[in-house]
Amino acid sequence: MKKEIVIALAGNANVGKSVIFNQLTGLTQIIGNWPGKTVERAEGVLRFKGRTIKIVDLPGIYSLSAYSQEEIVSREFIAFEKPDVVINVVDASNLERNLFFTVQLLELHVPMVMALNQVDYAIKKGIDINVKKLEELLGIPVVKTIATKGKGLEKLIDKVLEVVDSNKETTVNDYDIKQEKILKYGNEISEYVMRIYNILLKHNVVNIINLFHPLWISLKLIEEDSDIIEKLKREPDGKKAYEEIQKELEGLKAKTDGPLVTLVTAARYDIASFIARQTVSEIHHRITWTDLIDNVALHKIFGYISMFAIVFISFYGIFKFGEYFSGVLEGFFDVLRPLVYNLHIPNMYKDVLWNGLVEGLISAITIVLPYILPFYVFLSILENTGYLARIAFLMDEIMHKVGLHGKALIPILMGFGCNVPAVLGTKILETDREIFVASFMSTLVPCSARIVIILGTIGVFMGPQYALAVFALDVLVIYIAAYFADKIAHGKPYDLIMELPGYRVPALKPTLKQIWIRIKDFLYVALPIIVVGSLVLEILKYTGIFKYVTYVTDPIVVKWLGLPSIVGIVLIFGVLRKELTLIMLLTLSGTSHITQILTPRQMIVFGVVTMLYIPCIATIAALKRTIGWRKTWWVVFVNIFIAILIGGILNRILTFV
Repeated sequence: MKKEIVIALAGNANVGKSVIFNQLTGLTQIIGNWPGKTVERAEGVLRFKGRTIKIVDLPGIYSLSAYSQEEIVSREFIAFEKPDVVINVVDASNLERNLFFTVQLLELHVPMVMALNQVDYAIKKGIDINVKKLEELLGIPVVKTIATKGKGLEKLIDKVLEVVDSNKETTVNDYDIKQEKILKYGNEISEYVMRIYNILLKHNVVNIINLFHPLWISLKLIEEDSDIIEKLKREPDGKKAYEEIQKELEGLKAKTDGPLVTLVTAARYDIASFIARQTVSEIHHRITWTDLIDNVALHKIFGYISMFAIVFISFYGIFKFGEYFSGVLEGFFDVLRPLVYNLHIPNMYKDVLWNGLVEGLISAITIVLPYILPFYVFLSILENTGYLARIAFLMDEIMHKVGLHGKALIPILMGFGCNVPAVLGTKILETDREIFVASFMSTLVPCSARIVIILGTIGVFMGPQYALAVFALDVLVIYIAAYFADKIAHGKPYDLIMELPGYRVPALKPTLKQIWIRIKDFLYVALPIIVVGSLVLEILKYTGIFKYVTYVTDPIVVKWLGLPSIVGIVLIFGVLRKELTLIMLLTLSGTSHITQILTPRQMIVFGVVTMLYIPCIATIAALKRTIGWRKTWWVVFVNIFIAILIGGILNRILTFV
C-alpha cells in the first residue's frame, strides 16, 4: 500500500476545481510558479487514513494543446511527473462542454477519477445525469460532489485510493486503436494514428511514446502541435521519424478540406456529444435565477446601468467604511504619543522612534487596512458570484476599440486589487500583442494601495464625488493610452469565446480564505516595508541628504506639478510600495492630517500623479516576466511621462478654477 500519493486536479475554469483544492488542503497550501513559467502553481497536503496525499491544482484550461503556458504545464506535469491519479473536475450543469477536455485526458491513458461537481446547480437547472452509465462509458470512477458544501469529497478521495491501490504500472509495447472502447475517431483518423505509431516504433522513438501515450502523441502529430514536434525532433532519429510522418500526413490533408487540427477537434466533440446524449436527461426545463438576472445584467442598456450602479455603490460603501474605522483607529492610537515623548532619551531619538517607527506602523494600520480589507471583500464577492465575468462580457465591444476583447478585462480588473496578479494574469490571452496591451493597461489601473491614497486624501477631505472624478479621469487615460499602444502593436483581436458561470452565493469558507490570502500579502510584505521605509526616511531627514534629492526633483515636482518639495522624495520611495507615498509624506511632515501639507488643488494633483506614475517594483518584476525587459522599460517610461504630463496640466487648469 502506497503511503505517499500525488494527485493532480484538472478541469475547465469555473468548475469548482480550486474550491475542491481549498477544501482538501486547508491551510497547507504552497503558492508559487511553475519552473520557468509565469503560471501560478498551487499545491497542498492532505493526510487521510494514514496516508500523505500531495494535491496539485493544475491551471483551469479547456484543452491540452500548446496554445498557452497553462496548457503546456498541465500536460507536462501529467506526462513527466506522473501523478498517481488525475481528478478530472467537471461541471455537472454543463457536462457536454466539459467532456471535450475529459476526452483529451482519456487519450493520455492515465489513472483517473471524475469529480462530477456542482450537481446541486445541475438539479436546479432540471438536469439529471446517469452516473452509472457515465462510469461505464468512460471506464473510470465518477463521484458526485458539491465542493462549496464539502459534500462527496471523502468518497472522492476513497475512490482515488482505490484507483491507486488497484493500478499497476505498465509500458505500452503493443498498441491497437481498435481496442479503444469510447475513443472512436472514425476510420481516417484511426488509420493515420496507427501509421504514425508504427513510424515511431520503426525509428525506435519509444521515450516520447512512454512519456505520453501512442494515441495521444499520434493525435498531437496529426494536429501539428509545435511543442510535441520539437520534443520529437530532439529524440535520436526523431527528425527522420517526423519527416516520414509529414509525408504520410500529406495523404490525409488531401482528403480533408480544412486544417487537420479541426478534423481531430471535431472528432473529440463527437465523442463528447455521444457520451452526453447517453448520460444526460432533462427532467424539465426551468427558468433559473441566472436566466432572470442575466435578462437585466446583460441587457444592452440596463446591463450597463446596473454595472455602474454596483461599482458606484460598492466604492461608496468602501469609502464610508474606511472613513469611519480609520477615525476610530486614529483615536485609539493617539494615546501612544505621550508614552514615547515621556521617555528619558534625546529628542532626536524620540522623533525617530515616534515619527519613523510608531507613526509608520500607525499610518499603515489606520489608513491602509480600513480601505484594503473591505475592497478585497468586494472583489471576492464579484468573482465568486460570477458577476465579474458579466462585466467582461458587457465590455467586449468597448475593449475591441483598443484591440482586445472582453476576456482581457478580467485580469485588468484584478488590478484593482493588485497590479502584480493583473499583469501575470494577462497570460490567459492568446497573442503577445494582446498580452502587451493588457499588461500596459493593468499598470495604469489603480491598485488597492493607490485607491487608499485617493480615498484617504481626496475622498476624506474633499468628498467622494471628487475621488470618483479622479477615478473617471483614470479610466479615460487608460483607454486613450491603450488605444495608442494598440496602434504600436500590430495585429487584430480574436472574437470573444468565454464562459459565463451561473450565479452563486459565495461559499463562506473559500471566500474568507481568498480574502485572507490577499490581505496576508499586505501584512507580511507591505507592512514591514512601510515601517522600515518610514524609519529610514526619518533617519535620513537628520542627515540633510534630502536637500540634494529635492534639488534634482524640484523643477518637476514644485514648478511643473505645483506640489511641496518633499513630495519628490516620497514619490521615489513609492516605487517600493505605493502606500509609502502617502504614509511617508505624513511621516516626514510630522502630522497625520494631509490638509496641513496639501491644498485641495495639490491633493488632486498628488492623487493623480501617484495613481499614474511608475509601477511599484513588484509590478515591474511581473512585467519583466510577462513581456520582457525591453517592453517593460517602455511601459515604465510611458507611465512616468503620462503622470507628469497630466499632473502638470491639471495643476494649471485647477489654478484658474
